Amino acid sequence: MADDAEVRVNEVLLAEPRGFCAGVDRAIEIVERALIRFGAPIYVRHEIVHNTYVVNDLKAKGAIFIEDLADVPPGATLVFSAHGVAKAVRIEAESRGFQVFDATCPLVSKVHVEVAKLAREGFEFIMIGHKGHPEVEGTMGQLSEGIYLVEQVEDVAAVRPRGQQLAVVTQTTLSVDDAAAILAEVKRVFPHVREPKQQDICYATQNRQDAVKLMAPQVDIVIVVGSPTSSNSNRLRELAERLGTPAYMVDAADDLQPTWFEGRPTVGLTAGASAPDILVQQVITRLRELGSVSVRRLAGVEETIHFPLPKGLGDRSMSAFSASRS
Repeated sequence: MADDAEVRVNEVLLAEPRGFCAGVDRAIEIVERALIRFGAPIYVRHEIVHNTYVVNDLKAKGAIFIEDLADVPPGATLVFSAHGVAKAVRIEAESRGFQVFDATCPLVSKVHVEVAKLAREGFEFIMIGHKGHPEVEGTMGQLSEGIYLVEQVEDVAAVRPRGQQLAVVTQTTLSVDDAAAILAEVKRVFPHVREPKQQDICYATQNRQDAVKLMAPQVDIVIVVGSPTSSNSNRLRELAERLGTPAYMVDAADDLQPTWFEGRPTVGLTAGASAPDILVQQVITRLRELGSVSVRRLAGVEETIHFPLPKGLGDRSMSAFSASRS
């Protein structure tokens, strides 16, 4: 096994954009502002975003992460995660009398609204996504029936809608290419299916995947900063590998293995939409220890989207919040 002295990283190329998207930034800010306004503990249903560092940081500040609303005491403040929740969860939270702040990404909420609207018009749905992912559970949970999950092209043939009106929705963090292939099969099998008004895959997922497509051919290896539970981070690693570039995903700089870089002097570095920039900087520091003499940012899309906070967390009484985040 090679040690650090035998590995030579010459250059690091940084993908643009990478890291936090507007939905993730908003979700974390909601929890932090709630902690300041109402004090600890603040209860959060599911991990606010899928990143170990972020979750542990919020735990240290007083957030308690739960899956079952029965674990939340009466009168507590509850935050729904960025992934969204099923309709039944909202009803239960209301019946239990919690003060609820919804950190669901507005782009996920848009899908929920579309599902509810079309369901009232008599539509059934095919949902393209990964079974067990909280966003998929939340979206499918907007209806009690008439929504069918497909994870791969082969699943489409098993869909048996009851009526003639059928629409497609997708998990927002999918591989753009994989979703397109499944959608093409859906349209082949169900020629009259209604496609989304706009692609459900979010702008941030699209932009980060496009950045990897640009970066991967220019490097010898791609490192993706992201937690194992992060769908969009996993898709970035898979995309780089599909393009023929070895790729690894790391939760932290300590996960880097020097042997990965043997004979691979040019490193591409990106981060999933739930990974904070501090982790990227720590990875860069570790790569410098392996010999990196140059860090170069690639040209990319500048993201300027910002989502408003829920009522009660974004007013002037939260002026102390800025100081707490710095």
